[in-house]
Amino acid sequence: MQVAATATAPATPEAMLESLTMEQKIAMLHQHAPAIEALGLAPFHTGAEAAHGVAWLGPATVFPQPVGMAASWDEDLIRRVGTAVGREVRGKKAGTNVWAPVVNPLRHPLWGRNEEGFSEDPHLTAALAGAYCAGLKGDDERFWMTVPTLKHFLAYNNEKDRNVSSSQLRARVLHEYELPAYRGPIEDGVAGAVMLSYNLVNGRPAHVSDIVAGELRRWRNGEGIAIVTDAGAPSSLYTAEKYFDDGPSAYAAALRAGVDNFTEDSENPAPSLKHLHEALDRGLINEADIDRAVLRLLNLRERAGEFEPDGGPYGAIGPEVVGDPAHVALAREAARKSVVLLRNSPAAGTDGPLLPLGSSPGKVAVIGSLGSTVLSDWYSGTLQDEVSIFEGLSERYGDVVSESGVDTVSLRCVRTGMYLSAGEPETTITACAAIPGPAERFLLKDWGAGECTLQFPLTNKFVSAGGYYLAASADRVGGWVVQETFRLHTWADGTVSLQHIGTGKWVRIEEHTGSAALSEGTPEKADRFAVRTVRSGQQAAREAAAAADVAVVVVGNDPHLGGRETLDRSTLALPETEQELIRVVREANPRTVLVIASSYPYALGPLADTPAIVWTSHAGQELGNALADILSGDHEPTGRLAQTWWQRDADLPDILDYDIISSQGTYLYSTAEPLYALGHGLGYSTVSYETAVRAGDGLDVVLRNTGNRTAHELVQVYAASPGHRLDFPRRLLVAHRRVRLEPGERSTVRMPVPVDRLATYSVTDGRMLVEPGTYELMVGTSANDLPLGVELTVAGEGSGARARSAWIRAELFDECSNLALVPETPLAGTAVAPSSPQERATAVYRGWEGGRPERVAFRLSATAAGRVAVQLPGRGGTWREYADAAIQPGFSGELRLELAGGGADFEAVRIVLEGPVTLSALQLGE
Repeated sequence: MQVAATATAPATPEAMLESLTMEQKIAMLHQHAPAIEALGLAPFHTGAEAAHGVAWLGPATVFPQPVGMAASWDEDLIRRVGTAVGREVRGKKAGTNVWAPVVNPLRHPLWGRNEEGFSEDPHLTAALAGAYCAGLKGDDERFWMTVPTLKHFLAYNNEKDRNVSSSQLRARVLHEYELPAYRGPIEDGVAGAVMLSYNLVNGRPAHVSDIVAGELRRWRNGEGIAIVTDAGAPSSLYTAEKYFDDGPSAYAAALRAGVDNFTEDSENPAPSLKHLHEALDRGLINEADIDRAVLRLLNLRERAGEFEPDGGPYGAIGPEVVGDPAHVALAREAARKSVVLLRNSPAAGTDGPLLPLGSSPGKVAVIGSLGSTVLSDWYSGTLQDEVSIFEGLSERYGDVVSESGVDTVSLRCVRTGMYLSAGEPETTITACAAIPGPAERFLLKDWGAGECTLQFPLTNKFVSAGGYYLAASADRVGGWVVQETFRLHTWADGTVSLQHIGTGKWVRIEEHTGSAALSEGTPEKADRFAVRTVRSGQQAAREAAAAADVAVVVVGNDPHLGGRETLDRSTLALPETEQELIRVVREANPRTVLVIASSYPYALGPLADTPAIVWTSHAGQELGNALADILSGDHEPTGRLAQTWWQRDADLPDILDYDIISSQGTYLYSTAEPLYALGHGLGYSTVSYETAVRAGDGLDVVLRNTGNRTAHELVQVYAASPGHRLDFPRRLLVAHRRVRLEPGERSTVRMPVPVDRLATYSVTDGRMLVEPGTYELMVGTSANDLPLGVELTVAGEGSGARARSAWIRAELFDECSNLALVPETPLAGTAVAPSSPQERATAVYRGWEGGRPERVAFRLSATAAGRVAVQLPGRGGTWREYADAAIQPGFSGELRLELAGGGADFEAVRIVLEGPVTLSALQLGE
């Protein structure tokens, strides 16, 4: 309900703030704020989920997952999608603050929430997510259609221990990789809020991080950004993280660190308000702290037109916009432009590439369970009028058959001798049939990682646990805790016991009733079942493929299984059952198209030589039509990967290692050869890159379409600098542009390259700057296909020297080993300490002014006995120790060490720490 400001009520946020009581102010700090009728304020809540459509509120237009939209590299398209989503949010009266988009760069492809991000490149993420924000915001000069919230600040790319793990961000990684994804949309004025992340950053919970005040609030438009907590994170500060003693101290610290709005206990604000009132009574916060937060929230609401009598220019949008035909057409366009053609070669015995299929491909077989269904994810709306790949190709061609490739089985309880039977959704599954018939048949689907589903073909319902008993009652796999998956424990005699994964309980047949129930215990106490294969999925797939002119085998993931929020993936590999299905189809029909519908990249191994390979994200309701558009050749494949596909698990650093420089992570630093590089994607035409020359502030690139179809080329420019004083990326995306070329057309394309994209973070100057030197600008179709190169010389002073008389922050090292970034004090500052106190840690500091020092001073502390030492460069790349000191337990303060004489010329200093010693700063002196 819209409650406009009354004629006599104050109409500005500042005036409203003055009129609020302390009770009312504190009440506004919870996610669900009450109405204040005297001021014309309606009830208000922060947060409507809108990652790729309106989520959790029933039917809505479902667009491709963000990782799919990103493959379009099309800011205009993504802005238009954002506009459609914003209109549907308004149409559903879902609020005016949306929790989207996710701008965490996709640092690691095993991250369970990979589907929610845009790219592993932070600047590409900023551009694409910023476009989505611009659409959500709307075009009015004064009022916002919705207020986008950037998620999740900061360094959040793991689900394992996500609310207790500490992301280690050295200064260069922080400023070059993590912050740019957030800074772009904020400084462009298209984001109005930021959600904090569950994890810790450098040992301090993100919800009390000093990076909010030290960085985000100092950016253009940053001071007015409303900061919201992630759900349940406030209580985690004093429970799981145990960083504070109690709720009031945790809430107070979060508020003072920059949090404006607390998401806790769903719609029940009472516990949060109690903590805030007690924090105020104890003097942990004051009225000014509360006023700052409330004013930001009031400003957010004013931006959305809440205080206007008519609700502002977007207030009249009604439910008729939900599922608007124009939105459906846009969903098809977005799904089509997100499809990536990864490989397109001739099939055995043929001359030309397998794709496109053209207008008359003959009989087409769509094989795989994902070929005949459209899956949505946790942050999707309810699908409506969805079109599967089978349906899309059937609409295009007519002569299309579908085969799931999944085994149909019957399960006999060994103890009772009876088969499991299903019926209507409300009917409990029982083991009462002596002979299996149609009611005793189930589709047994192996999703990998030990997760299986059982689906009842007569109703297409999934077997689910609705409490104590099992029933074939679920339309789909889903839910925060999935109730439709089972793990099969196979015994030596081939029988299996069924464990319900969601509860950890085992299936046991009740005496007398024969009902299939869940019980505590061990596999030995569970019932065993003999599995009868009634119909072999592989054999059926083989037959369908052999009888077709073209086989389209569809594999991938269910977004609720294997990798998702709360669960990281364990491997890049496809499940073995999916791999075998592909092999079976390829052996039966060389004209095989492999379609991967997934939330993340896969390693394909030997299957990477399948003649044609296509990737799509879970692309929403128009998935099937979009795939038909591309496979047929009615539209060109224009999608390009915004994330690298690696060849093997060994190509990846540990998922908890956020130092992409030292661990050689992402396309920026990895030396591994990718399966498909960032930017990779093929078209149905061919483009020749002929020349590239310096021109103005960038390059002029000459391209020619050497094929017989219109080309939609994505020209990409990457930078390298082998002689750079720092570890400059092996290749760094600095520009990209989409170009349309008619058959035979030659065109010169201007590619502006902003010099500031070459900036690195100077640990001596404490800021981003472009170091002087020679850079190579490389042009091509992906990060690994760069046929043209041009040298660029950059002049300037570059990084200055470290001042001898100044105290240098210990966190600003050039390189390190066994070193952790830790809080200097609980709420401010970053220091360093050994990651493992049982082993020595080292930190190297280069670039000092003047000659060899005579002493080094430290600011440090120790909780137990430790040691600090100073080393200078020796001969042949060695280090020689010139001073050391034992640190006594409980020491906290300054320590000065005189250096022994002799030694090589001074180039750097290396500090050695042993034991639980924390170093905050150091100073070199004569």
